[in-house]
Amino acid sequence: MKAQPPLIATACRYFMVVAETGSVRAAARHLNVAASAISRQLILLEEQLGHSLFDRSGRSLSLSPAGDVLLRGLRGLSQGTEATLDQLDALKGLKRGTVRVATVESISVSILPDLLLAFARHYPGIQVTVTVAGSDAVTGLVRDVHADLGFTFNPSSLEGLEAIAVRDMHLGAVMAPSHPLAGAKNLTLAQCLAHPIAWPSPGLSLRAALDKIPGTRGLRPAFECNSLRLMASLARHGSCVAFQTPIGIEQEMAEGKLVWIPLSDKRLPLDRLMLVRRRGPRGRVAADAFAGLVREHFPGQGKVRG
Repeated sequence: MKAQPPLIATACRYFMVVAETGSVRAAARHLNVAASAISRQLILLEEQLGHSLFDRSGRSLSLSPAGDVLLRGLRGLSQGTEATLDQLDALKGLKRGTVRVATVESISVSILPDLLLAFARHYPGIQVTVTVAGSDAVTGLVRDVHADLGFTFNPSSLEGLEAIAVRDMHLGAVMAPSHPLAGAKNLTLAQCLAHPIAWPSPGLSLRAALDKIPGTRGLRPAFECNSLRLMASLARHGSCVAFQTPIGIEQEMAEGKLVWIPLSDKRLPLDRLMLVRRRGPRGRVAADAFAGLVREHFPGQGKVRG
């Protein structure tokens, strides 16, 4: 857990850490502060605001409605404080700062490592923290100020967000070179379903795209997974067919360990990769620099707003 900027009042900083750790004792260990001092600050804060910030009926502390409102507001304030510090750092040539990136799994395997290394070469003093999550979880992390930027596929909602870099990609079937379908130029989903398949779990953007094709309702696949890497590995080691874009399996394809064949079903939508951030004026210099690097790799695409 990252320490909060010192410009935020002590009581508020203590409250945020308690809210995120779930107890005063855990917060005390994290902050290296006496638990009694944290408790006193919380009591003073509640008295000042005229609201109870926690439900203290159980063993662990859970946020009250007022506490939830305060935590969201303080996260926004923390983000603004970090942005101010980043702008001050910009006067020194962007030598210090932090970028928080959330990403779906496939991007973390291929595209993101190259971006991170290129960014580190340009800005060696900037720390980048990365969280891997599902498509909608990525947008949630950005929306709730846990991440500055997010790589996601086909999010169900862009409310409060904008996509600042976009790349449309085709979905295909993935299989071992020895698979009976491996020599085809393109395939329909029906052709693939005649063989054992590895199917994406509900909640993955890939599943939502494949569910648009007739004949998928009531499907009982050999494997159902929430990991694209696992599905690709099953295809590589067995006789099943998996589904995804080429992102994340480029090396296996180049080495001849996997074959990717585009799906030709008419109702199959393109898989849209987006880099998203919260709507509003820019302010975090380090995050803006990272976003600029990404846009260089996604040329010719406009913004998409929620």
